[in-house]
Amino acid sequence: MTSRQQLSFPRQYARTQRYTLGVPRAFTVSPDGSRVVFLRSPSGTDRANRLWVLDLHDGARERVAADPDALLGGAEEELSPEERARRERSREGAGGIVGYAVDGAVELAAFALSGRLFVAELRAGTARELRVPGPVIDPRPSPDGRYVAYVAGGALRVTGTGGEGDGDGGGDRALAEPEDGNVTYGLAEFIAAEEMGRSRGFWWSPESDRLLVARADDSPVQRWWISDPAHPDREPVKVAYPAAGTADAEVSLCLLGLDGTRTEVTWDRARYPYLARVHWSSDGAPLLLVQARDQRTQLYLAVDTASGTTRTVHVDEDPDWLELLGGVPAWAPDGRLVRIADEGGARVLAVGDRTLTGAQLHLRGVLDVGENDVLVSASAGEEAAEAEIGEIHVYRVNELGVERVSEGPGVHSAVRCGAVTVLASARAGEPGTTVRVLRDGKPVAEVASYAERPVLSPRLTLTEAGAHRIPCAVLLPRDYEEGDGPLPVLLDPYGGPHGQRVVAAHNPHLTSQWFAEQGFAVVVADGRGAPGRSPGWEKAVKDRLTLTLDDQIEALHGLADRFPLDLDRVAMRGWSFGGYLAAMAVLRRPDVFHAAVAGAPMSDLRLYDTHYMERYLGLPQEAPEVYAANSLITDDGLSAPENPTRPLMIIHGLADDNVVAAHTLKLSSALLAAGRPHEVLPLTGVTHMTPQEQVAENLLLLQVDFLKRSLGLA
Repeated sequence: MTSRQQLSFPRQYARTQRYTLGVPRAFTVSPDGSRVVFLRSPSGTDRANRLWVLDLHDGARERVAADPDALLGGAEEELSPEERARRERSREGAGGIVGYAVDGAVELAAFALSGRLFVAELRAGTARELRVPGPVIDPRPSPDGRYVAYVAGGALRVTGTGGEGDGDGGGDRALAEPEDGNVTYGLAEFIAAEEMGRSRGFWWSPESDRLLVARADDSPVQRWWISDPAHPDREPVKVAYPAAGTADAEVSLCLLGLDGTRTEVTWDRARYPYLARVHWSSDGAPLLLVQARDQRTQLYLAVDTASGTTRTVHVDEDPDWLELLGGVPAWAPDGRLVRIADEGGARVLAVGDRTLTGAQLHLRGVLDVGENDVLVSASAGEEAAEAEIGEIHVYRVNELGVERVSEGPGVHSAVRCGAVTVLASARAGEPGTTVRVLRDGKPVAEVASYAERPVLSPRLTLTEAGAHRIPCAVLLPRDYEEGDGPLPVLLDPYGGPHGQRVVAAHNPHLTSQWFAEQGFAVVVADGRGAPGRSPGWEKAVKDRLTLTLDDQIEALHGLADRFPLDLDRVAMRGWSFGGYLAAMAVLRRPDVFHAAVAGAPMSDLRLYDTHYMERYLGLPQEAPEVYAANSLITDDGLSAPENPTRPLMIIHGLADDNVVAAHTLKLSSALLAAGRPHEVLPLTGVTHMTPQEQVAENLLLLQVDFLKRSLGLA
């Protein structure tokens, strides 16, 4: 057994960044079907991603197209504050080449390293720097490969890709420069990147002659200050944070021509301030999806590129909210609108005026729009023939019907172009992810993963519990035998919107299994509000996020007659929404829960951002009683003498700009005022991600120690 195999799980888990290092990702297939481009670090502990090419017409041979160590001469990577913020929004913990963009033929890739601009010729396997003003953010080649657009200093700039004698980009110039320090061109504002799933702010025309560019002005947004108390000599960092009920950034669009022309794109931005999606392909005019602030109405708009005016293609309305999903809207090659809609109690695929799926499937996103079909990601819907707990599959959909592409229980995803599909599959019975390349549905290659093999495997049971048939994962110690007696219980949920934890895959359950090995029966439950079942299931939490705690209790009691659960020793741990849920558990239901670890919990929901919190609870100035009923610091249980005090550990990164540390400070203050003992663990220099190896490892050890002490375990 090697020294690496002898690592403890917490150390290996931290060192491998949750076993994500060495895993191939970010696939692109060339239109001619000859190449697959992807990112992968060279080992399961190396953070620096390289850019790779799989040549399908050359014996399925892999080769490195760009190596960050070689391009930077071995120097340490340096990130600008803007790039750090982008990575925090996308939860990106790796280094090296963390993202790239390609031209239309997938001949040229562009990427940034240490704020410098590089391009790689994917056929030749060469990479070089284009010397331009920096620090460079989000470089993207034009479809014809002649130019690269990028953002630097809040300006949208464009440069040639070479051939001007010295190999540098030629004719570098700014197409739009910020009028002041509050304005940026070409970047996604905080709300778009954090909550809407829109990480970019500019889009090339198919003809490569102009760009659609987002202008974001965050001057109306209130300023907050995030300080580092461990370094009182350093100035606090000023951030524009749009808390619920306050002003958002003002976002507009303009068409910028390479010839210097500028055309403003117009729509009713007062009524529809959220620019949620932009799609520009050769199949139709630029397509926008804009939302009202209450997210109950959204418009699909086609842009007239000559005048900048827009026309409404479709309108969606919902009494609760409209969910934003990946890959839509888009144009089909025949010009019909492709969208995902909540209709008849189901989340369905619509192409033009036809609905192509029903309640048997719950659509998760569109993966590709082809000539004859649409490739989608979906889980089993409410009317599926049988429950497929935690499974997500890939399907081909057209007017003739629905065909499943992925095989076997698991979590599957895909990238497709033409006849070539890259299918990634994670399964419960084997670690990691298997990536296969299919041509016309037949395997032609497999992309290797360099991820480390975990030192443990989950003893996993996927099941449903309670009257609501709540999806659950139950994990027991691997050496537990029937008749050994009941075990103390640890609920380990996320438990809220957009955070499915009950999945038919191996690696997502490893931390829960490690806690099980410490002597717990671990329960992970995805109650109402969690994704994956139906629109009604997700939207049941409208105005009552506290319903998520009711479902955790229902799942716990529903499992007690089938698993060895000691209901006299029950704890909960969680992070972010899961932290909110864990703190709520011991404060509101101490009759059920006896201890909790709350990581980065939301406590005063007025302190969280607009697009997320207003989606579920509305505007705080219009519904203060709803915010009070769902917030922890206004909980009547804090001062109720009949409620017994339960041990609570609160953990928070002081550099967190998503759930800011004020949440924990206000909760601790309220607990202290109510005379309720608790522990607070502040993490210096740690954000919402906790990517640091030693921090991630020791957090697990400290949590299990606290839980054992609190439940009276040896």
